Amino acid sequence: MRPRVVCAVAAAVALFATACGSSGGGGGGQGAQDVAKAGPTGAFPVKVSDCAGKETTIAKAPAKIVTSNAAGLEMLLQLGAGDRLIGTGFPPGKGTLPADLAEQGAKVPVLGDRTIPKEKLLGSGADLYVDTFGAMPMMGGGATGPTEEEFTAAGIQHVFLLSTACAGTPKAAKAPRTDLAQVEDDIRRLGAVTGTAARAEELVTGMERRAGEVRTALAGVPDGQRPSYFVFDFDAGTKQPVAVCGRQVANAVITLAGARNVFADCDADFKPGSWEDVVAKNPDWIQLSVRNRGSEEATRKAFDDAEAFLKSFPATQGLKAVQEGHFVRLGSEVTTIAGVRNADAVRQIAATVHPDLVKSGQ
Repeated sequence: MRPRVVCAVAAAVALFATACGSSGGGGGGQGAQDVAKAGPTGAFPVKVSDCAGKETTIAKAPAKIVTSNAAGLEMLLQLGAGDRLIGTGFPPGKGTLPADLAEQGAKVPVLGDRTIPKEKLLGSGADLYVDTFGAMPMMGGGATGPTEEEFTAAGIQHVFLLSTACAGTPKAAKAPRTDLAQVEDDIRRLGAVTGTAARAEELVTGMERRAGEVRTALAGVPDGQRPSYFVFDFDAGTKQPVAVCGRQVANAVITLAGARNVFADCDADFKPGSWEDVVAKNPDWIQLSVRNRGSEEATRKAFDDAEAFLKSFPATQGLKAVQEGHFVRLGSEVTTIAGVRNADAVRQIAATVHPDLVKSGQ
């Protein structure tokens, strides 16, 4: 099989197109401070901040919401605010959303197959825009998206998923992401903003319980005995692999699952890598990370193709994980997109790399 030629920018776009759920550093950080300003459960006004700390006051629950992509869309559906969604960019692919949300998610109008055009966003009639990208210029933030003055003139309040939008900014914490605290803060923040705070707490409590069960099960495993782990994003291209770095939410998922991300030390969320880098790391386990293809058969074939590439490509066929068949088949949607299902990904990875300690589906 010949490696596909995909440039670094195209690889990054492929990742961002499915919401690039990145994290901005360890602990609760700015998100924790932000959530604290939400006031009593269900109460308004609510104050939320952007990546630079600038505050926005939400006076009442929004009635018409637009999201930049599938990450915010799924969170709002999980929160029970789906009936207020009037548009999205980067729509989730068929099979991407959980089955119980798929029908409602499919009814949300698509305002842009990628970034929502500026004029369409400003003319959408929305009173709230949930922005996953923020300061990422190539994804519609920064210079190419509406200014705050334009949002205000259009009557649209602008809030961010800080765990994602802030990851590439100079203010982002430098420490690798090792927990799901900022993702949980994003859920709480959206709950406060939409008046669904009680539901947000239910979702966060469930995430904490599921991840906590795995943490307890693996408490006796020393750091030195935790296997090394590489996320192979097959859909981002095979000529130049993309490193999932320490700021990415996947680093937290991997860490909580009792493994060690081989690229945890790169100071970014995603970064173009090389097969020489992967060979030098020689991971114990490789995640075959593919997008859901819309059917079980098609998705299974994508996993098969990713595995076949690693087994046939000269640079990777001698890797320890490849030789031993140590592959984790887990979709990128639950690994690199910030959301409720990150906690499920923790258990699935842990059950694969530590089968004697963690059982899947418990």
